[in-house]
Amino acid sequence: MSKLVKDMLVDDLKKRLNNVGDVVVVSLGRLDAQKTSQLRNTLRKKKIQLQLIKNSLARRATLDTPLAPAFSTTEGMLAIAWGGEDVVDLAKELDRLSSVKDFEGLECKGGALDGARLDAGDIKRVAKWPTRSEQLSILSGQISGLASTLSGQILSVGGTIAGQISSRVEDLEKASGGEAPAA
Repeated sequence: MSKLVKDMLVDDLKKRLNNVGDVVVVSLGRLDAQKTSQLRNTLRKKKIQLQLIKNSLARRATLDTPLAPAFSTTEGMLAIAWGGEDVVDLAKELDRLSSVKDFEGLECKGGALDGARLDAGDIKRVAKWPTRSEQLSILSGQISGLASTLSGQILSVGGTIAGQISSRVEDLEKASGGEAPAA
């Protein structure tokens, strides 16, 4: 491959990964062209992109970016995957597909998350995290639970105080002979 072609490939990969913060490096093992095409179609449905890339070109394209640690110890021809709702969604989908019989040989080798290198075990752990939508759901439940508790406490104390004030006003009215007390 000529230097000009390599530079064009590196520039293209830089453009594709411009706003990407997290990637997963995978080995496709012995998947044939049909299985690889099926894999790409399956991932595309989840808005995940998969690209085969030579390691040396990936290193050059991600030099001085948060994605560079993903390629620090990789060897051979691998693929990189990015996209999805978030990195957890990406890891979950790749972990799920690696256990599907049709895609035997698909294996997560590592990746990068916020500038930190992930190894294969880290990808499995990230796949067990809640996704962004699950985290937002948990957070909103916690916030509404706290707000409900706080509201109940304020209303109960406020109701008690209002009842005490009302009782005191009635006592003062009775003591003064039915006239409203002076402020």
